[in-house]
Amino acid sequence: MLHRLLQMGFCRQSKAPEGDSSVPARQWGRRALALVLAGLGIWILEGLWGYGQVSRLSEGRGREVEPEGQSEEPVLSGTLQIFGSTSMDRVMNALAQSFVEKYPQVTVVIIPAGSSAGIEAVLSGSAHIGCSSRELTEEEKAAGAVEQILALDGLAVCVEASCGITELTGGQLAELYTGAVRNWSRLGGSDLPVVLVGREAGSGTREAFERLLSLTDLCTYANELNSTGAVLARVASVPGAVGYVSFDGLDGSVTVVTLDGVEASPENVISGAYPLSRPLVMVTKGEISGQEQIVQAWFDFALGKEGQSIVEETGLIPVQEP
Repeated sequence: MLHRLLQMGFCRQSKAPEGDSSVPARQWGRRALALVLAGLGIWILEGLWGYGQVSRLSEGRGREVEPEGQSEEPVLSGTLQIFGSTSMDRVMNALAQSFVEKYPQVTVVIIPAGSSAGIEAVLSGSAHIGCSSRELTEEEKAAGAVEQILALDGLAVCVEASCGITELTGGQLAELYTGAVRNWSRLGGSDLPVVLVGREAGSGTREAFERLLSLTDLCTYANELNSTGAVLARVASVPGAVGYVSFDGLDGSVTVVTLDGVEASPENVISGAYPLSRPLVMVTKGEISGQEQIVQAWFDFALGKEGQSIVEETGLIPVQEP
């Protein structure tokens, strides 16, 4: 537009139109300059109007992508430290696998160090979550430990097949573990010495077993082992051995006995008929609502439908409907 105005006016200022001698050349120059200035004004106004239109269009696009009152969920990342019960190792690893699939930028580190060690790690700040296969003590609660039940579990009493026993009463089990009965023949089984296998001191499984049978610090173990797998392996391979393990650890290598005529099954734990059951808990220092975002996300997942389905798949009893 500016180029055309220059051609029309400015380039003619040195010469008046032919046949019009009454208009001086200087006057033609002033007219051309006026045209140029008018054109510049129009050009500037058009530019300002166009800029306003582009700005309003950009604002509109912004509102379409991110409507008012809504924001994109932040990406979850970081490392989650979980210490504790070896009885919960299987379920926690299964949960962790699905959790990192959902949040690929998260790393979950699980250290099966035992229930008491897991609670201590949380209270000292060296772990985000502690796993315990026993309830918290009053001292642990007073120190700031808070528990959330993940699942219920039963303790299966298992024997080596050659002992010839498939059922026991609670009283007979107590007699075995206190050393009152030392040969299986006394209970109608084979002529084999009883080999008592149990968990190490500090184990939540051991604490629950002894507490439920009123045998705390009264058991006379031949072998004290530090994991569910180790107990199963020892019972399966030593003639006359007897031990106790979490339901989800059973692998078919041992004979599981009934207690007081009740089968060791999730259904009997839920009904209350089976006498050896305990909660499996996740422990934090302080309430969950006060934890880091990654910890809160873990609890939401583990206690939600997907997490509780995984709990059930591992042989444990979910506390929420999966």
